[in-house]
Parts: sequence; structure tokens; C-alpha cells
Amino acid sequence: MNLTKNLLVPKQFYFWIALSWTGLIVFFCLIKSSDIPAVHIANLDKVVHSFFYFVFTSLWFFFFKKQLNSLTIFKPLLLSFMFSIFFGIAIEIVQTLFTTTRKGDFFDVVANLLGAILAICVILFFNRYTNLNKV
Repeated sequence: MNLTKNLLVPKQFYFWIALSWTGLIVFFCLIKSSDIPAVHIANLDKVVHSFFYFVFTSLWFFFFKKQLNSLTIFKPLLLSFMFSIFFGIAIEIVQTLFTTTRKGDFFDVVANLLGAILAICVILFFNRYTNLNKV
């Protein structure tokens, strides 16, 4: 059964899904803000940032977990969290330095951090009640 399970979800699958999500984040964070439809809900952009980084951290966790073939979840969890934080900060720096219509925002970094922390909490919660070590 374990061989069948491993064949169903190869390492490349996790990589391409995580990389695709990363590309989606880059696209939406670097396009002209006027190209994004305006919705006037207070702090909606921060909720979107948190959601993006919740998914980002989760997807990279599953990739690192599969890639490292780790017996515990802690190393892949730390790697995905750190990658998420550094990537989020890098995007904000790139917005400031290389775009004319976007500016980096400290509160976007905070929202990214909250999304990453929420992903870590959810992963730890599910690990406690299921066995993610078998993923």
C-alpha cells in the first residue's frame, strides 16, 4: 500500500503545485494595481495576503516534507515557514525597487506572517490528531 501511495503523489507534483502558487503570488503582487479590480472592503488586501501565504506555506511544507523524507514534520515546517517569510519580504522589496505602480508595505509583511503562522498552527493541529509523518 505504501508503494502505491508514493506512486500516486510524486515529489514533482508537490513541487509544481507549490511553484505554480508562488508564480501566482508574484504575478498578483507585481502587476499594476490599477489592473486589479477594486473592491472596497476595509483591509481586504491584508486578508488576501494572509490567505496567499497560508496556502504558500502549506504547499511548500508538503513539498519539503516529501523531498526531505523527514521522520518528523519539524524541519520541513521550519523550512517552509522561513521560506515564506523571506519570500514575502523579498516581494515587498521588489515592489518598491522595481515597479512604478506598487510600493512595499510593512503591514503586507505582517499579513503574510500571520498567514504563515496560521498555516503552521493548522499543520501542527492536524499532525497532533492525524499522522502527517506518513504523507
